[in-house]
Amino acid sequence: MKYAWIQKHAAKTSVNRLCNLMGVSRSAYYAWAHRTPTATEQADKRLSELVAAAFRKSRNTYGTRRLKRELFEQSQQISRRRISRLMNEANLVCKTKRKFKATTDSRHNLPVAENHLNRQFSTEKPNQVYVGDITYISTQEGWLYLAVVIDLFSRRVVGWSMGEDMRRELVMDALEMAWHSA
Repeated sequence: MKYAWIQKHAAKTSVNRLCNLMGVSRSAYYAWAHRTPTATEQADKRLSELVAAAFRKSRNTYGTRRLKRELFEQSQQISRRRISRLMNEANLVCKTKRKFKATTDSRHNLPVAENHLNRQFSTEKPNQVYVGDITYISTQEGWLYLAVVIDLFSRRVVGWSMGEDMRRELVMDALEMAWHSA
């Protein structure tokens, strides 16, 4: 890493100065710069190209398991750890598909609230009209639900609540916070 950094910045500053800065000898840097790549490094370069090609072919969706299977079909024996290392070095990150979560069920016989605003979203005074919504956020620990209440006059969040499930208390807590902030 030090030598590569020195090589990258050698055009702007003298190699001697960069070597002193990084705490390495000039002879060690030049030995690194002029050495021939090892067999492992040459194989890594070739395999890195194969991994990148298979990764692009999958439209950036394959992880190490699928890439290993894909490369095995091309008669390339390579471990998942090596694939992972080569992917990290090439900054290849697979896209993960998130499971769709339906939060609205319109097939019910329950009463539907009347539309009092009729798309009139401007008010004359604060604390006259509140609007709210519920959204869900995917986290590493699962879904997080967020209920928000906004004052239409100031467009300010006046109440909010978060929870692990979408229950009635989530909305009630957000409304209670809005009530106490008025």
